[in-house]
Amino acid sequence: MRAQVRLTFAFLCLFTAACSSSGAAPHAQATDAWSDPRFTGATLRFDYDHVGSASDEHVAPSGFRVEGPWAGSRTQLVDPTGYGKYCFLVRDRTSGDLLWSRGFCSIYGEWETTGEARTAWRSFEESQRFPEPRAPVVLALEKRGDDGGFREIWRGEVDPASRFVDRAPVPAVGEVVDLGVNGPPARQVDLLLVAEGYTRDRRGKFERDARRMLDALFATEPWRSRRGDVSVRGLFVPSAEAGISNPRKGQWRASAIGATFNAFDSDRYVLTYEDRRLRELAAQAPYDALVMLVDERKYGGGGIHNLWATVTVDTEPAAYVFVHELGHSFAGLADEYYSSQVAYESFQPKGVEPWEPNATALLDPARLKWRDLMQGGTPLPSLWRQTEYDAMDREYQAERQALIAAGASEAENEALMRQALQRSGPFLRAEPLFGQVGAFEGCLYEAKGLYRPEADCIMFTRNPVPFCAVCRRAIDQAIDLYTR
Repeated sequence: MRAQVRLTFAFLCLFTAACSSSGAAPHAQATDAWSDPRFTGATLRFDYDHVGSASDEHVAPSGFRVEGPWAGSRTQLVDPTGYGKYCFLVRDRTSGDLLWSRGFCSIYGEWETTGEARTAWRSFEESQRFPEPRAPVVLALEKRGDDGGFREIWRGEVDPASRFVDRAPVPAVGEVVDLGVNGPPARQVDLLLVAEGYTRDRRGKFERDARRMLDALFATEPWRSRRGDVSVRGLFVPSAEAGISNPRKGQWRASAIGATFNAFDSDRYVLTYEDRRLRELAAQAPYDALVMLVDERKYGGGGIHNLWATVTVDTEPAAYVFVHELGHSFAGLADEYYSSQVAYESFQPKGVEPWEPNATALLDPARLKWRDLMQGGTPLPSLWRQTEYDAMDREYQAERQALIAAGASEAENEALMRQALQRSGPFLRAEPLFGQVGAFEGCLYEAKGLYRPEADCIMFTRNPVPFCAVCRRAIDQAIDLYTR
């Protein structure tokens, strides 16, 4: 466990010492009646910078901002999942009662596992949103250690009545689009799809792309069965230029939210480092989950638990990527693949059970986290032809890297992906335990020592298969967290 960081930040003392055109403005300016006397009904956003290196970590608060009415559940205020590398907690300052908590992951949390973090410092914008309390509260950030337990790394206080809390109306920028609203925000999963890299004349394309992504999502269980529990809105904010930046090709774009390829120098990883800008724009609509739809032909995307997801919409597998990345950001699902190139060098501590619901170190087979979903007699670990699969996959990865190095077109890359699917799909379907829940070695960027629940799944390959039973249950549980 890295040295615990305890900060006394004078900036926070100030908070306790003091006592349209978009259709989104009403949301941003009004609060919603809430019977719980501890809360105002509005959303309070805590903005801060996460700063440090692989060995030194700091939290630097930058401000508090009141958004519109609280869109989340009004009964599920304390996170029961235990998921995430970090946890954010809000406690009543007088009684000490826990008012709110959410597990989450962050760009910083991923970056600190890269080689760069061993030799350099970086700073990343982060935000936490929670129901605005009426009385002063204590805020805390906890981090999961190498033993799997949480330890506090930062603590501060805020008085919501302070003059230092920004209560200016949220500016109306762009247009909020109704893509299927099924009920009041407090009883729905509110999904907000944000346009990135779309110029003003491509507003119609954004809506078509959004509906295409949603068609794929709601054709997939358990989303299909839970369609009535999900409300979807789009936020169209035009960009000055089409597309997003691609540093490896020397391409820089003035996009609305600053998304870029090559995050952590990974060719197809798409992130934005302008979280504050994104949150200010997204505050125009109620949301529990965010996905940025990126108007690009190049394959790419990303998803971080309880942060947001990204997907480039004009690639052949875009709909798959949308569903897969939302699995990360919304339900905390792990990547089950282990051979694709990633920048992480120490993502999962050895000998520790992963927190993700669909990954296990199988330290105690008798207490496997998804044992109740297994058929009797299924062996643990569950045998599959991993050596043959790995040989086939190494061949594909080498061909893929050669295409990237040669600057091949997206059409050429997609042709190679199709060839790989034609091989891997039948290969995995031929496994004797295909479709059964067990513990199949190879998961979470490790070929050995970590296990996934089924031979194939949306979180493992791009094959036309569903989420495995474990992932379906995790998504169902995440939906319940916002609708009950």
